[in-house]
Amino acid sequence: MKTLKTTKVIYWATTIIIFLFEGVMPALTSQTELAKQGIQHLGYPQYFGNAFVIFKVLGTLALIIPQVPNRVKEWAYAGFAFDFIFASISITVVDGFSFMSAFPLIFLGILAASYITREKMLRNKNASVTENHNTYAVAR
Repeated sequence: MKTLKTTKVIYWATTIIIFLFEGVMPALTSQTELAKQGIQHLGYPQYFGNAFVIFKVLGTLALIIPQVPNRVKEWAYAGFAFDFIFASISITVVDGFSFMSAFPLIFLGILAASYITREKMLRNKNASVTENHNTYAVAR
């Protein structure tokens, strides 16, 4: 049971980090001059940044709300993976390789930890349901 508790702690810690940095922070800072300059510096149009923030907020809500269907969560994880990979590529192409171009890959690692621990919890949950069902069937 201790490993399941550790898995849950890792899952929620990594998922909350993604929620804060990819949902809350962009929602609060997307209209600042610095954010607008950052989008422009990478060569993207202004409307792209606005749409991007909307998708980030929706994606993080999909990850953090337990009632959201698993298929929607899978799409959110995929979207964030693409986001981090392409952010790293965009920064590297425009500014060359630096810590800033590697930074999105750090978040890709955090996202991967969230995804892996989520999958582990789902497997444990499904195993428990199957085990309980088999116990019920034998007792009957």
